[in-house]
Amino acid sequence: MSRIGHHLNDIWTVFSTEVRRVFSDNAVLLIFFIGPIIYPLIFCSMYSNENVENMAVAVVDEHPSDDSRRFVHKLDATPELTVACHANNMDEATRLLRDHRVRAIFYIPRDFSQRLSQQRTARITVMSDMSSFYYYKAALLGGNSVLADEMYTIQMERMEAAGTGNSDAAIQVQPVITESHTPFNPSGGYGSFFLPGLMVMVLHQTLFLGICILCGDASENRKALHLIPPRLRTQSTYRVIFGRTLCYLLIYIPITLFCLWLVPRWFNLPQIGSLATVALFALPLLLAVIFFAMTIGNLYVKQKISPMLCFVFLSVVLYFMSGMVWPRSSMPRFWLAFSYLFPSTPGIQGFVRITSTGATLAAVRGEYLALWLQAGFYFTTACLSLRFIKKFK
Repeated sequence: MSRIGHHLNDIWTVFSTEVRRVFSDNAVLLIFFIGPIIYPLIFCSMYSNENVENMAVAVVDEHPSDDSRRFVHKLDATPELTVACHANNMDEATRLLRDHRVRAIFYIPRDFSQRLSQQRTARITVMSDMSSFYYYKAALLGGNSVLADEMYTIQMERMEAAGTGNSDAAIQVQPVITESHTPFNPSGGYGSFFLPGLMVMVLHQTLFLGICILCGDASENRKALHLIPPRLRTQSTYRVIFGRTLCYLLIYIPITLFCLWLVPRWFNLPQIGSLATVALFALPLLLAVIFFAMTIGNLYVKQKISPMLCFVFLSVVLYFMSGMVWPRSSMPRFWLAFSYLFPSTPGIQGFVRITSTGATLAAVRGEYLALWLQAGFYFTTACLSLRFIKKFK
């Protein structure tokens, strides 16, 4: 058999051994096959209704007038809000808010109509339930839309009262008509904003966790060296790495396409990138995660249960460092640099741009190159860590 044939036979031997290990470990099967399938479905179904509609609010109108009644009527007509209660005073409205019977309070002071008639600035106070971002968003959007319409109405009335014609008044009150479009998040929902990045995080963490569990099991049962074919224990380690990588890739390629392509389409999440771009971008991401997990697993994971603690600790931290929660431009330089130790950072940044804005590989070449550099670096460290195991075990 030729040298290339021997190498391919060695890779196949390692590959088949690793496949048997994966399918004989119930914990790894759960993480590899159930986690990346169930998690996206659960998260996407939870956020299928991305915006709060008809949220109950209370109105405190200390001195009802035509102006205040018109404001309340418009408030009730918004798709975000429903006036569920006309409270007599703020104490009553606060109790309703505390009991979660309403999620916001609109307070109209006694001098509201009087100040308008005197052409003075009138004020309306809004108190919102901040236990959820959605409640604050609904109160803000609904209240702002009514306030904008009211300001237009009041200015039109004043211009017409001064003798200006209706058409001339409309031009002076609103000389420029603005239109708002959100092409990358048409629904304006929070789910469409953070779920695409979360898909990448699910893939990153489940693949990382499963590989580390396999490494921990081998180390805990003192069989890490015995899993390497005898003929390869004193030779180059790259064939062992390639064989194991092939096993993980064949498992995760269909799972990746399921998470990053099919699930967003089923739940109408932003997905305007091409399938070819998603697939090509996912390849270095998977390779970087695989080699990164091998490195950490070989060097630091000594027990099968240890990766679970790492998984719980790192998941939230990695998502924060990706820039999906807090802008990366506002992060300290140390954490910006530290975040690029993990494939999830360029992976999330690039994938969100591909799916939400339709970016091509050329447009995300920075993130794409970062993933290939990580894959190359962690391939080297994975080989070195495996040599370390062979030397001391």
